[in-house]
Amino acid sequence: MLPSPLPMSLIELAAVLLGLANIVLIIRRSVWNFPVAVVMVSLYFFIFRDARLYSDAGLQIFFLIVNLYGWWNWQRSKGDDGAVAVRRLPATGYALWIAGSVAAIWAWGSFMGAYTQTDYPYWDAAIAMLSVAGQILMARRFVENWHWWIIVNLVSIPLYIAKGLNLTAGLYGVFLVLAIGGLVAWRNAEVAG
Repeated sequence: MLPSPLPMSLIELAAVLLGLANIVLIIRRSVWNFPVAVVMVSLYFFIFRDARLYSDAGLQIFFLIVNLYGWWNWQRSKGDDGAVAVRRLPATGYALWIAGSVAAIWAWGSFMGAYTQTDYPYWDAAIAMLSVAGQILMARRFVENWHWWIIVNLVSIPLYIAKGLNLTAGLYGVFLVLAIGGLVAWRNAEVAG
């Protein structure tokens, strides 16, 4: 159980609100997205652990580490106007990220299915591994990170509904809309930059 006197629904609500703030800050290419993300992923670790979505829980630890890296990287990548510069993956790199994501989903889903009591091991693994790729691409400022997040959101919503995490499913619905907006905003920033 979560070591807190607050009911899980309040903790989930706080995580949802932080998640919304985080994505809006990312779309705006604000470095402040990282401290918000650190608190959000800390809360989601306990939420997903208690829901027996162990890949998602472990993913929050990864997010914590990559958010610290991203914070450092984005601080060093500001343009003259103070905005964080974005860039594109080459076609070969994009294909390799796709192939790596598919392989990681298969490997992690197999492992989690064989060695844990997780519910929906491959579905959970898809969210986790696509999120790993999306987070790394975002921390490295690649526009294509939004492609991964759009897919993560589409895959996450039905799983979270199935697990009764309705606030989180709603959050991922909003994330889907924001990810599409983020893709447009980052493409425009790339063209303008």
